[in-house]
Amino acid sequence: MKGSIGVFDSGYGGLTVLKEIVKQLPEYSYLYLGDNARAPYGSRSFDTVHQYTLQCVEWFFSQGCSLVILACNTASAKALRTIQQKDLPLIAPSNRVLGVIRPTTEVIDNYTHTNKVGIVGTTGTVSSGSYPIEIAKFYPDIKVFQEACPMWVPLIENNEYNNPGADYFVQHHLQNLLKQDADIDTLLLACTHYPLLIDKLRQFTPDHINIVSQGEIVAKSLVEYLKRHPEMEERCLKTGAIDFYTTDSTTDFNNKATIFWGDNVQSKYADIR
Repeated sequence: MKGSIGVFDSGYGGLTVLKEIVKQLPEYSYLYLGDNARAPYGSRSFDTVHQYTLQCVEWFFSQGCSLVILACNTASAKALRTIQQKDLPLIAPSNRVLGVIRPTTEVIDNYTHTNKVGIVGTTGTVSSGSYPIEIAKFYPDIKVFQEACPMWVPLIENNEYNNPGADYFVQHHLQNLLKQDADIDTLLLACTHYPLLIDKLRQFTPDHINIVSQGEIVAKSLVEYLKRHPEMEERCLKTGAIDFYTTDSTTDFNNKATIFWGDNVQSKYADIR
């Protein structure tokens, strides 16, 4: 039985990843779910994030999805490994759940010449240590510096990120990060919300620093994954349809999703407990 490719986020940021995936693979069908009723995940414990993420993954499976992308750094950092290693063998051994951290860390050396990489993300992603751990596996010579930016997501979701009031929070966290090492030449946006801040970030970032967002990287990684795994590719529906779901108010989701998607969104309610 064929099903849509599932794309999950705790809220809206995963839409920036889905947008890039659709550009690369427009012929496939997609099901997007934002767990807005329980967002944000960034400050929640590992156990809570695992519980919430697993419930949403199981919902995708109930909708016929056999391949799910966790387009959320916090869920990827705090829940993905446990779901892959412990949960999937018990609940759906032939299904697959992928994240956004590994595809990004696999190619990070393409962007840095000094081997000094700065990472900005939510408190949960930064405190998990997932990026330094994964980058060290592939590129032990790369030194990683991190900065948690807890105010950036609220600014984006409330459509305040282009206003002058956002300047302080952007500049403050960039300064905290960049003063850790003068040779940082790559800034990795380890939150799928942050691509909306690119213009603002460039205002306060030296020109020689590469700013790397994940959407295109994850999309290219998915293209390669489907080539390497024809048995999964055959299970993916190809109608070009995109369906959006939220665990909270569809009206609120539709209004805010437009910021990330760039077009009108008509979502449906998903009852997940």
